[in-house]
Amino acid sequence: MSDEQTDGRPMIEAQGLSKFYGPFAATQDVTFSVPKCQVAAFLGPNGAGKSTTMKLLTGFLAPSAGEARIGGYDVSTHRIEASRLIGYLPENGPLYNEMTPGSILRYLGHARGLSGAELRQRLEYVAEQCALTGVWGKAIGKLSRGYRQRVGMAHALLHDPQVMILDEPTSGLDPNQVHGVRQLIRSLGETKTILLSTHILSEVQAVCSRVILISEGRIVFDGSVEEMEGSGHNMEARFRELTKAT
Repeated sequence: MSDEQTDGRPMIEAQGLSKFYGPFAATQDVTFSVPKCQVAAFLGPNGAGKSTTMKLLTGFLAPSAGEARIGGYDVSTHRIEASRLIGYLPENGPLYNEMTPGSILRYLGHARGLSGAELRQRLEYVAEQCALTGVWGKAIGKLSRGYRQRVGMAHALLHDPQVMILDEPTSGLDPNQVHGVRQLIRSLGETKTILLSTHILSEVQAVCSRVILISEGRIVFDGSVEEMEGSGHNMEARFRELTKAT
């Protein structure tokens, strides 16, 4: 889908998304949209439905009701077209321990249809942006959690997607690495649409302009970072209030 086709259209759309496991509702009637080139935080307590919603948006799970669209494509009926637009970093994404960052990213690039000079250029880009050059030839099974997370981030970026859905992208990183990832997200947000799940409220304030808050499977807040902070400029207190934490 060209930029002309996506201009003026939300790049991420959730319309009445619900996922039931028997009587249990993991998400219920989740509705929101994210326009082009916005970095939106997706917040909520543990078990609120964040990861489930992200899996529904990316097509990893089928909804019990509702629709997910990426760049206007219904994820259920146009999975391939939608997936071409998405870079997805799942929480604790699986990696092959015996492979190296270089070999797994080259393999995944081929799976995405990249080859030749284009693949080399993208590999060089993600190696630099995700600070992987020092471990490029080291077995993934011997890497720290932080480096493994950066390999996942590189995979999400590899095919230069228009939409990035990131589930806890700074998990396991040291403070210097966190700073680098935040800078990268800010830079990517100039040209890409990003939905970012995080538990770190300072991260929201550092990189996001919008907050979508889910609690017990339902959206309970959708507004700017300033609105989320409230008159007291205390996002943590507002988070607790909106999610009924004690």
